[in-house]
Amino acid sequence: QVQLVESGGGLVQAGGSLRLSCAASGRTISSYIMGWFRQAPGKEREFVAGINWSGDRTYYGDSAKGRFTVSRGNAKNTVYLQMNSLKPEDTAVYYCAAGRVLTTSPSHFGSWGQGTQVTVSS
Repeated sequence: QVQLVESGGGLVQAGGSLRLSCAASGRTISSYIMGWFRQAPGKEREFVAGINWSGDRTYYGDSAKGRFTVSRGNAKNTVYLQMNSLKPEDTAVYYCAAGRVLTTSPSHFGSWGQGTQVTVSS
């Protein structure tokens, strides 16, 4: 089992930036796909970005393209989500997840963090 802990959320004005971190521990995660998802109140969980563990493949949801960047740390046990040009509609709880398949579907990710709140004010 992989344990995931997110951090870096907070309150930011529209147009601002935040960097989320996801620290992984437990089983080796060298073969895992890491994903970022978000969920706003009353809405379904939405795929934001994903990265394979070698870092040479990344993919993004439509809402993140051109504004967000997913990356991994040099220690290979941390994944980041750099969010720029934030909009009020980006307000949500952001989750880090680990899975085995390169997919945007939450059902294919077996390990999840507790989430971190991102609030963007207008």
